[in-house]
Amino acid sequence: LRSEVLPGLGEVSVDGDRIQIAFANLLQNAIRHSPRGETVVFRARVEGFDVRFEVVDAGEGIAAEHLQVVFEKYVQLPGAPPGGAGLGLFIAKEIVEAHGGRIGVESEPGKGSTFWISLPLVPADGSE
Repeated sequence: LRSEVLPGLGEVSVDGDRIQIAFANLLQNAIRHSPRGETVVFRARVEGFDVRFEVVDAGEGIAAEHLQVVFEKYVQLPGAPPGGAGLGLFIAKEIVEAHGGRIGVESEPGKGSTFWISLPLVPADGSE
């Protein structure tokens, strides 16, 4: 696991316990889907008025026809490693959206996946 989060990105206003669950779900999936010995990367960067957090894996990737359903309840993709209940990404989506954020995925078969969470920055003047 490698972190590429630099200090000074700004602040987001979140319920730390809840958002930790969302990130844990993304990280657990990335580790489960990556081949042994591969690196999973967690990174963050400012993008407009948001902080975009990304979890990048070296897994098998996701076919285009499945990208729109991965965040639905009980979804398990064909060929996925056993052990999941199909709830992790659904729960992550619910948590992120409750914080006014967005969640998504970019992936291609054979090229791994990048799951991302975008959360609004707290304005520099501290207003929300």
